[in-house]
Amino acid sequence: QVQLVESGGGLVQPGGSLRLSCAVSGITFSIYHMNWYRQAPGKQRELVASITNGRSTNYADSVKGRFTISRDNAKNTVYLQMNSLKPEDTAVYYCNAQRFGDFWGQGTQVTVSS
Repeated sequence: QVQLVESGGGLVQPGGSLRLSCAVSGITFSIYHMNWYRQAPGKQRELVASITNGRSTNYADSVKGRFTISRDNAKNTVYLQMNSLKPEDTAVYYCNAQRFGDFWGQGTQVTVSS
């Protein structure tokens, strides 16, 4: 059974930082491309950051220079380091694995507010 379990969300003040983690099981993690999406209330889900199985990365323009995606294949985990957070970063953040199938986590809430 494939499982993606996100953690690390919470409430943070503007300008603060959070580190999201996504622990993956049930697939050969190292060969999958990994993505972080987010969905704010009333908005469509959007791609925030991606990292290929070769560790190439890509970011949405709105988070470039503030967010960093990384992966640890030994721990079957993908991370999203989020710095200089803004209220508009408030959303549910989802982990996604793509290649042979398309798998999703349950999401973790990130709220940026003073």
